[in-house]
Amino acid sequence: MRIAELIQRWGTEGQARSAVRGYTVHLPLRDAARIEALHLMYPERSESQLMADLIRAALDELEVAMPYVPGARVIAEDDYGDPIYEDLGPTPRFYSLSHEILRKLAAAPGGK
Repeated sequence: MRIAELIQRWGTEGQARSAVRGYTVHLPLRDAARIEALHLMYPERSESQLMADLIRAALDELEVAMPYVPGARVIAEDDYGDPIYEDLGPTPRFYSLSHEILRKLAAAPGGK
């Protein structure tokens, strides 16, 4: 999800329930004021839900922004027959670690 899509989503969607993990976040006062302003604008969403949506959108955009670093090994071909090289940038490691941690969290007691 993109950051730009959040306001539309907050205005139209109900609150979705999913498995969650709690974190404590300490925000600078300016950011805390902006979260509280969003809560006043969208009172059906808690501050926690707003922050979770913002973090999710930021992480989605971060994934897209990670640089592609082509390696020497060809792993596939595109629709035109051009080689697609393995990615030596941070993306594969990020995906691998994310999936590994997600499996552990889902398998832990209370994970769903």
